[in-house]
Parts: sequence; C-alpha cells; structure tokens
Amino acid sequence: MQSTRVDEGGIIDISVVIPVYNEAENIRFLAEEIVQALANESCEIIFVDDGSDDDSESVFNSIAAELPCTVRMIRHSRNLGQSRAILTGVRQAKSPVIATLDGDCQNNPADIPGLLTFYRQNFPSGTRMVAGQRTHREDNWVRKVSSRIANAVRNWFLHDGISDTGCGLKVFDRDIMLSLPFFDHLHRFMPAMFKAAGWGVIQMPVDHRRRHKGVSKYGVSNRLWIGISDLFGVRWLIKRTPPHANITEKKNDRVP
Repeated sequence: MQSTRVDEGGIIDISVVIPVYNEAENIRFLAEEIVQALANESCEIIFVDDGSDDDSESVFNSIAAELPCTVRMIRHSRNLGQSRAILTGVRQAKSPVIATLDGDCQNNPADIPGLLTFYRQNFPSGTRMVAGQRTHREDNWVRKVSSRIANAVRNWFLHDGISDTGCGLKVFDRDIMLSLPFFDHLHRFMPAMFKAAGWGVIQMPVDHRRRHKGVSKYGVSNRLWIGISDLFGVRWLIKRTPPHANITEKKNDRVP
C-alpha cells in the first residue's frame, strides 16, 4: 500500500522507518508530526506493521492520501519483532539516509532535523550514525531501572561508549545497516556494530515524552534479560568484524 504522492524528481533526502505493533491510536498523530518536522526535506514515511491485530491498517489507509509526502505501510503477516520490522523498512527505503523512531510517540519527530544536520556535518569525518540519547526519561520506574541496568552491563561488556542504546530515534546510513549480520534484537546493538565496522557514531540529546496512547509492549522480561543474553553473541560478532569489511563503494565518501 502506498500513497499516490511522489516527490518531484524522485529525490528523497531521508526515509523515516517506524516499526508498529498495535499502535493504531498513534499512527495518525505520529505521521502528522513527522511531516511537520521534515517540512524542509524531501522525505518518505514507512510504517512497518509487525503483525498487528488492531485497526492499524484501516487508520493508515485513511491518512496515506492526505499527507504531502510518500507514505507506505508494509505489513508482516505475524509478529516478527522490532529488529525484523526495522530491517524490512530499511530494505524498502529509497533514501541512503534512514531515520528510525518508535511508534508510541515517545520519541519526538521534532528532533529528527537536528540529528540529520549533525549527521551531514560529521559525515566527511566518517560518522555514519547519530543516535538519540534520552536525557530525561518519561517512563515508569521499572523501565527506567531496567534500561539503566542493561546499558551499564552492555557498556561494561562491549565498551561501546553508548549510554542509551535503547533510544529508538537514530539517523544512519542505509547501506551500512544492511551490511550488518542480522540477528533478533539487532536494533539495540546497531551503534556498537557500526563502531565495530569502523564507522563513527555520535550521541545527541533528544526529547522523550509520555506515551501518547495505548500501552507499552515491553517490560523487564522481554527487554532487560534478553538484551543481556544477546551480549555474548554480539561480542563474538564484534571481535570478528574487520573495519569497513562490507563497504566497498566510494559513494560513502559523498555527503548526503
């Protein structure tokens, strides 16, 4: 499914990929915020519906033709997880530059232009990801504590220097992301994998808001403990990732 609106000349500056699972109440609000935030950029918005059983599809159909940019929804027939949903969206993206954010509206799309500007400014020096860092969390204490523990353990284990790997708001190079070995929960370790491949990753403070509507799909059992168990596999991959091993084209030297 895709809106009929296409950017003139077919040039897209940035593709915004949003994985959603039962977020029908948030899709319209989030899409409108993204359009407003990126009014000065040629963009496309890709919602990846990860097997929702709510009204996400019908809500999308009602807004796709209304928005002044290309909007698509790609649907998984069953729930495959956030990392797979992001990968699906990135594969379908038309821009070499990707922005991701969560579908619960806790990430503020107004931060995307700042991350994109920082990405472009630091691109010549090898930066290929600008990752959001939530300086003030609008979450309950369980999510705050589990996130703090997971980030501390990950930093101790991987020495990646990333203080908030769980922030969904990121701007990064599409080709490099697609060159990474895929595994479930990859989205939590993308900064570490980019750095392991020899690319620069910069953190930038971003806003964090209370959930707009709906309920969270994450808790201690599916965020903290699974993330910690993944560390052993990620460390193995990092030790065996030669710098720039899969990036051979000179187009990565051109500022987007």
